[in-house]
Amino acid sequence: MLEQTFDALKTYDWGMDRHVLDPIDEAVVKTRNDAAARQELESQLLAVLQSNAPRDAKDFVCRQLRTLGTAASVPALEQLLPNAELSHMARYALERIPEPQAGQALERQLRKLNGQLKIGVISSLGTRGQGVSLLRPLLQDSDEAVARAAAIALGRIASADATKALGSAKPRPALAVVFADASMACAEKLLAAGHAKEAKATYQRLLKNNPPALVRQAAERGLKACQTA
Repeated sequence: MLEQTFDALKTYDWGMDRHVLDPIDEAVVKTRNDAAARQELESQLLAVLQSNAPRDAKDFVCRQLRTLGTAASVPALEQLLPNAELSHMARYALERIPEPQAGQALERQLRKLNGQLKIGVISSLGTRGQGVSLLRPLLQDSDEAVARAAAIALGRIASADATKALGSAKPRPALAVVFADASMACAEKLLAAGHAKEAKATYQRLLKNNPPALVRQAAERGLKACQTA
């Protein structure tokens, strides 16, 4: 039954009956505690991903690899990152694969890609919570969209290093609020983790820069929270 399903997957597109692929969904669940069977299922999915299967079939594979993918899936997924049609779904899988190879693949491609593909990888690094040293210089990138994405990603990472990166950057006026929001996200996480001193310093820095009213109000609330922590 599963073999027939994989044969159908090789030519699958969204115009076909989605239920034809249900056996693969079921196999992903059933193999949760069977490492050997799960490895075989991953291999079968990767064979489709590396074939001439339609885009929709590869989208489906990426969704499955998001759940069961291991380091073995990373090379094939990394090859898709420069592909405008498939990069998003490849990132979707790499964001959830816990092995460090997944993050390393994103970091490698960050250095190579441009435009929207680069912005996508920046977002995925933020989701994975890594790459601060690579994101830091992008805060001053000539492409405003890249600088914006880097700030948002660092705010999502919200580590001490991410906080320092944002604090030392000088955003162009159009991105001042974006950088401030990212810094406040860092401060909120630091405060929640019991690092009131570091969070307080971030809020104070924001207030010294004569921020817009909404930023000022948020920073003042954060500062009060630090004082009662």
